[in-house]
Amino acid sequence: MKLALFDLDHTLLPIDSDHTWGVFTTELGWNDPAVFNQRNDEFYAHYQAGTLDIHDYVRFATQAARERGAAEAARAHDRYMDEVIRPRITPEALALVRSHQHAGDTVMIVTATNEFVTRPIAKAFGVDELIAVELVRDAQGWFTNEISGVPTLREGKVQRLQQWLIREGLDWADVDTTFYSDSRNDLPLLERVNHPVATNPDDTLRAVALEKGWPILELFPKQ
Repeated sequence: MKLALFDLDHTLLPIDSDHTWGVFTTELGWNDPAVFNQRNDEFYAHYQAGTLDIHDYVRFATQAARERGAAEAARAHDRYMDEVIRPRITPEALALVRSHQHAGDTVMIVTATNEFVTRPIAKAFGVDELIAVELVRDAQGWFTNEISGVPTLREGKVQRLQQWLIREGLDWADVDTTFYSDSRNDLPLLERVNHPVATNPDDTLRAVALEKGWPILELFPKQ
């Protein structure tokens, strides 16, 4: 089996979907702008630096949607897709995904952003297989702000992909894996796959890719 794995934010999208969802919901009046935007930017800086505490971040990032409830959150996410995400899905990114699908590869998005934000984005790319941060659900079936299982950050992406392989009755030796990512946070998985591709890489990943001779793909200009 050939697996084509894609990080999402700044890899397939030229933005960070988690960060922009927070901005979007703040513009809807769900958060105090001064307090939320400062903390949102602080968490994002930690992510870029490779120092993010993902449990703290997920509690913060999902709180407003959880408090609003499933129906209102779903309506807001539909608007978010139309106003923020779809205009930023580039023909180049879609073509890259389609090239793997047309080749018969199993295509998967593997992201550190939570499943509520990313499931509709994966669908917009035509990708059914998603490994994202999973959230505990309450008795009514609505998301809580706690992470279920292993979070898909840094080494967690390797662990979650390993779990997926086991469920499929496969091992690493049974698959030929390509992984596209922009981030130093994804070095554990990039170093584990057969074909790492540094895609719109941050400075740290670019340096590693140059040192190791990995391909560097500039899918879109940095924003």
